[in-house]
Amino acid sequence: MKSYHVDMGAGLDGLCMRDHEPPSSLGPHQVLVKVAAVSLNYRELLIIMQGAYPLPVKPDVIPVSDGAGEVVAIGRDVTRAKVGQRIAVAVFPRWHDGPFSLECAAQIGGSLDGMLTEMAVLSEEAVVPIPDHLSYPEAATLPCAAVTAWNALTGGRSLRAGDVVLTLGSGGVSLFAIQFAKLFGARVIATTSSADKAGRLAALGAEAVIDSRATPDWPAEVRRLTGGSGVDRVVEVGGSGTMERSFRSVAVGGEIAWVGGLSGRASPIDVGGLFNAAATLRSVALGSRAHFIGMNRAIAAHRLRPVIDRVFPFEEARAALAYYAAGNSFGKVVIEMRRSS
Repeated sequence: MKSYHVDMGAGLDGLCMRDHEPPSSLGPHQVLVKVAAVSLNYRELLIIMQGAYPLPVKPDVIPVSDGAGEVVAIGRDVTRAKVGQRIAVAVFPRWHDGPFSLECAAQIGGSLDGMLTEMAVLSEEAVVPIPDHLSYPEAATLPCAAVTAWNALTGGRSLRAGDVVLTLGSGGVSLFAIQFAKLFGARVIATTSSADKAGRLAALGAEAVIDSRATPDWPAEVRRLTGGSGVDRVVEVGGSGTMERSFRSVAVGGEIAWVGGLSGRASPIDVGGLFNAAATLRSVALGSRAHFIGMNRAIAAHRLRPVIDRVFPFEEARAALAYYAAGNSFGKVVIEMRRSS
């Protein structure tokens, strides 16, 4: 079997493929998964290229948190998986439900080996069955971005039909947030700095799309589109430079689900702006196994399909990361465990 390894901050040149013998035995609560596909997230850039991930990363880690595949063997005491089952991986295997805590902080592709490998040994806590209608590349997009978007919309006050959601940009979390918000019967306003992507956001379900370059004061346009009241939920992914505008866009009593900052810089918090907004600011650290299972039920019921930008073969993992780092994709970048033609 083959797997990729890297030290935090080593960069693309430090990402190397190695040959291994397949695991000869499993612990009582472990499963062996034949990985079919993985997908990339901003956390991979923080770990591999920037060396700035806030949680522990083991030396010589097998990177990448998101993956899907087939269970091919199980330990003697496993009850949550069976041989032949199609699964995706829960990024925080020990976070079953409830609020996040440091006791739940062990994470796939960080302190635990990840999914950029042909065969993965995982705790049974880490595997979640996937909807039948999804392919493995589609299912591989779910663990980080989709679960984060689901938590952003449901983890605080649950979204209701008729609510208005504001999404920022066209990253994976924002695209999933648009799709999920529509399942709840919510209206979506999206911002984008790319005029080329505006039509694609509208086709995905955004009722209105604001070009943030042409309209720098987009909170004023959000207010106009909502009759002056503002939005019920902001999925805040912009980081430095957007939080203050999110404060000005949210309705009284609304919520800003702060997923983090894709700029890689700390986002200054205007305490006065938050107070004047009379809204809740809630930090979202991905999501639990319970979030993942609930999200999968909704995906299966509505036969929702993730947006995939491009699929790379396993041997081109470096090229996939470079392509993703360039920031021009619309949808998830996937690596599939198939041989180059």
